[in-house]
Amino acid sequence: MSQAGLQAVRLAVDEVKSVITTLSDAEWAAPSGCTGWSVKDLVAHMSSNYKEICEPSPPSAEPVNLPAERLMDLLVEPRKPWTNAEVRDEYLTYCDAAVNALGALQEEPLASTPVPLADLGTYPMHRYAEAFAFDHYCHLRVDLLAPSGPISRDVPAADAARLGPAINWMLLGLPQMQPGLERSLAAPITLTLTGPGGGSWRVAADGDAGLITVADGAASDGVAHVTSDGHAFVIWGTCRSPWRDHCTVTGDSAVASTFLDALNIV
Repeated sequence: MSQAGLQAVRLAVDEVKSVITTLSDAEWAAPSGCTGWSVKDLVAHMSSNYKEICEPSPPSAEPVNLPAERLMDLLVEPRKPWTNAEVRDEYLTYCDAAVNALGALQEEPLASTPVPLADLGTYPMHRYAEAFAFDHYCHLRVDLLAPSGPISRDVPAADAARLGPAINWMLLGLPQMQPGLERSLAAPITLTLTGPGGGSWRVAADGDAGLITVADGAASDGVAHVTSDGHAFVIWGTCRSPWRDHCTVTGDSAVASTFLDALNIV
């Protein structure tokens, strides 16, 4: 089960509360680190997701087949005319109940039930806690807070309890989020993330299955070794910053570069 992911979400929610209840009007209007979204839009994204968990919108009369990122935009757009207080209050209204709902997904039979997440792949429901741990970690600590975001506030350091589940989600999603990514990896590589929540993983292409495989442990057959700080992985793995600014590559740099150039975890 994903109890660590659930705990990471709880910690992140408390930290988001501490930030959004202290924002000035100028800070709400500032551009966030998430391209095209203001701070208010960013919080609206998080609040709308929690509202949908607690009070889902009526299903569309027609099947909706849109990328996950576009679906998120469709939740933010109606909230653009809202006041800062309305966006803040929606988050505060639904966040705790949404975390409780994610906790319920840790129990069978729901926990192991596979559910598609738009175009991002299919996952057992208990792993959704890690998805929200990643979402909140990235938006709070990369897009909202300095130095990469516009807001200066003090929050606890990014320890393994906060960062580890976010990294786990990224590596879990890597094989599913980009169909065809396996064509960019000519041979296995080793990815090592240092610092809290870090470790080493063997990343390889399974041509027969048409996907990338990610396994714990350094790859003895890896032709290249990519090393990065774990927090930086959240930044460059989502293409918020070039991987070359954060990674050290030893071995076959051409194999590693081709793969890393193609990687974009949503």
